[in-house]
Amino acid sequence: MRKDMKCWECKTGKYSYKNVDFSVHGISLGKFKAKVCNKCKDTVFDEKVSDKIDALAKKKGLWGLESHTKVGKVGNSLDIKIAHKVAKFLELKKGEEVTIYPESKNRLIVDIG
Repeated sequence: MRKDMKCWECKTGKYSYKNVDFSVHGISLGKFKAKVCNKCKDTVFDEKVSDKIDALAKKKGLWGLESHTKVGKVGNSLDIKIAHKVAKFLELKKGEEVTIYPESKNRLIVDIG
């Protein structure tokens, strides 16, 4: 990498190599070498590092936890089903009490424990 390589995002900053902590769903996978912009902090991992990150995420069961579901209805209330793989990751059990609240009009928080 040239020392004067300009950032692809902000067009004014310059990239330099740094070790960057990478986490998935709040679980750290470790520190990895990446190019980081000194202005906007855009972070770019090369393909080899990205493959290593993907492999670690898969090994730890963090890969593919996103799922889509539909809102259902039970009596006068609405319900949302949680996929088995997400429930397993969260160690969520039937009958366990959770707290839900809106963070915004587009985000619902489920607080477990």
